[in-house]
Amino acid sequence: MDPDLTKKSLSFNSARFLISAPRLEDCPLDAGAEVAFAGRSNAGKSSALNAITAIGKLARTSKTPGRTRLINFFSLNRENTRLVDLPGYGYAKVSRDMKDDWQKHLGHYLNDRQSLRGLVLVMDIRHPLTDFDQMMVEWCEHNKLPLMILATKADKLKFGQAKTSMLEIAGKLKAFTCVAHLIMFSATSKRGVDECRVALTDWLEGSKEARE
Repeated sequence: MDPDLTKKSLSFNSARFLISAPRLEDCPLDAGAEVAFAGRSNAGKSSALNAITAIGKLARTSKTPGRTRLINFFSLNRENTRLVDLPGYGYAKVSRDMKDDWQKHLGHYLNDRQSLRGLVLVMDIRHPLTDFDQMMVEWCEHNKLPLMILATKADKLKFGQAKTSMLEIAGKLKAFTCVAHLIMFSATSKRGVDECRVALTDWLEGSKEARE
């Protein structure tokens, strides 16, 4: 029988916590395919992951920004297929040395992880393209890594305001070829969830060579 006919379809609601890693050497075996989620603290990254997987408490959410301090891996139902929650950047009340340590290990992951197929950058639609967001876009452009941008908390704006913000974001990103998807997103109303799942499936089921 053709192995492609027996291959499991990718299921996001199969996501299960796998491991938390403080350093690259503590991450799971660098095989298969994974997509990482990054975002400034309080941009809605954990809520987005929970909405995409339809598992309410998969990624912790908190009113205290900066709670994610480790690289958290979640396995899907396909062998060696993972979603990755990267440390939030910004407001965490920790020492400068600890912040520098997070950024160093995050850099190692982004630069050296061979199974990384794409990056999902989560930004608040009301406060888009912060310095951190811009840095991540430029990093993806330099490294030719496909980028999906989720403009979260769209339910906090009237639809006309949200559309205007999306047009402004698109205009500022026009020169960046790495931006494969720009999605208006709301974890509350589930706007953009299906579109995001389709794009993630394409990345996770494709080969590394295909995106290069």
